[in-house]
Amino acid sequence: MNPIVAHRGWSGSAPENTMAAFRLAVSEPRISGIELDVQLTKDGVPVVIHDFTLERTTTGQGPVKDRTLAEIKECDAGAWFAPEFRGERVPTLREALELMKGRVHVNIELKTKANLYPEIAAAAIRVVRELGMERDVYFTSFHHPVMLEANRLAPDIRTGLLYSDLPALNLDRFRETGASVLSIAHTSLTPDIAREAAENGIEIMAWTPDEPQHIERVVRISGNIAICTNHPDRAIRVLHG
Repeated sequence: MNPIVAHRGWSGSAPENTMAAFRLAVSEPRISGIELDVQLTKDGVPVVIHDFTLERTTTGQGPVKDRTLAEIKECDAGAWFAPEFRGERVPTLREALELMKGRVHVNIELKTKANLYPEIAAAAIRVVRELGMERDVYFTSFHHPVMLEANRLAPDIRTGLLYSDLPALNLDRFRETGASVLSIAHTSLTPDIAREAAENGIEIMAWTPDEPQHIERVVRISGNIAICTNHPDRAIRVLHG
């Protein structure tokens, strides 16, 4: 049966990439994984936030990379979603993983581009190793060179390539980076891609099928594809009735 992964935590019911969204996700036993996004603070600490700037999901302003951890921790990361989440903070990767350890698998998306965060792979790997979670996580990124770096630094930790649009599976890219997971927009997923991935030992995660009919389509393509959704409750209803 298709694994259910909570995208940025249970982000349909709590502010994305916050401890509130993560606590909600780990409380549901039918959710087997959580996807989260990681960037680095000015002082090099891996923090969990999606956008390169703070404005959309916090009360802060400016690029994440230009703020220290202390400055980012002053921002409210929950009030934008609903008043009851006022006071939520941007978690560090360590805080998030400590909650999830032994409860779910974790997809850590490394948010970077060009030379924005040259140390991001090393910093995230350090946290994973300190917590002994090498077998519980895998890294993904749209920026494929960082997956090559992650595989070089930690060949024992799985990596995956992110695509929003993929006309056909690029096996050479997977071999080049050492990746074994394809994370793909559900709208770009086809039976042919799923079949070729399976034949080459590549796991698939489809993001973000949020409507029941979209979840059902992924299920029809293959029962092995992980469903990474903002609304895990809808996936649970489709899969479990």
